[in-house]
Amino acid sequence: MMALPAPATDPLAYLHALGEIASDYHVILPTHEQAWLIAAGLELLGTRVPIAVADLAAFDQVQSKIAFARLLDDLGLPQPVWWLPDSPPTVVPPTFWVKTEFGTAGRGVRRAHSPEQGRVLVRELGRDGSAVMCQAPAPGEYGQVQALFDHGRMFAAHTCVQTGNGIGGSAASRESVDHPLARDAARTIGTALNWHGGLTLDYFHQDGYPHFIECNPRTVEPGNAAGVNLPALTIALTLGADLPVDCVTGIPGVRTHSSLALALGAAATSYRWGIVAALSSQGGPVVGSEVLTPIREDPLSAIPMAVTVSKTLVRPRSAETIAATAVDQYAITPALIDRVREATS
Repeated sequence: MMALPAPATDPLAYLHALGEIASDYHVILPTHEQAWLIAAGLELLGTRVPIAVADLAAFDQVQSKIAFARLLDDLGLPQPVWWLPDSPPTVVPPTFWVKTEFGTAGRGVRRAHSPEQGRVLVRELGRDGSAVMCQAPAPGEYGQVQALFDHGRMFAAHTCVQTGNGIGGSAASRESVDHPLARDAARTIGTALNWHGGLTLDYFHQDGYPHFIECNPRTVEPGNAAGVNLPALTIALTLGADLPVDCVTGIPGVRTHSSLALALGAAATSYRWGIVAALSSQGGPVVGSEVLTPIREDPLSAIPMAVTVSKTLVRPRSAETIAATAVDQYAITPALIDRVREATS
């Protein structure tokens, strides 16, 4: 098996290596921000690569938090009030979020507890020239809608809510729900962009009424999608096989978790006692199926679990470093995309 260069370190070498091995595989599934990179560099891959991604122009509408907020406004879809720092609303909320235009895994998102603190955060986050936006908090419970599209036609969708926290507030445990309004919004966006492949929207909801806060232009963590095999359907899409005529949706009431993600989230916020509490099955977030380290089915997955938990028990603050090291390997920036654009122009 050939080890590919890290896409965040050398995107052109990564794309070249991917093109070299593409013919050895029936399908390639982009599971993180590599999807954006591949969309930008498809023509660098040589022969047809068995992969389903949207056009780069469509990615440009959703990868940027500012562009995505404008898209939601254009489509009339609900989101918390947002503004650019140089044009604040007449009444600024007492607390609000300050976000860099690009960022992944919660990076570049900070909470301001006053307009004065907000101005400080805008300066800090924009110090390197990054564009910054501000947004009011969204009410309710955090959820996600994952959808698959065949050139603008949504043929699969799943909605779930967070039941346990990972690093940066991510969903380390989930419960599937039936949120038709979130699915309808995903369909509206995918149709408008003629989207191809996976698309995930983050939102907060009250009684199933969503307010959208971010888009991940790919499929994320499909383990909770009971009744909808997102990886298998993505393979079918990539191969040009038969797809569902009517949109298939997930079964509500299914609970899943990642013990490793729960441990890292607890270490970052609650330290040692929190790690033990997070991994307790007594009514906590560990209820349900394990999706990342299923030790009974995959005994070797106990090794990274044991090593990581041991590290965080000895040094809880190491959780942030562990997560950051992983993110650094896959995080794609606009500068990297610009390098690929130049190579294809």
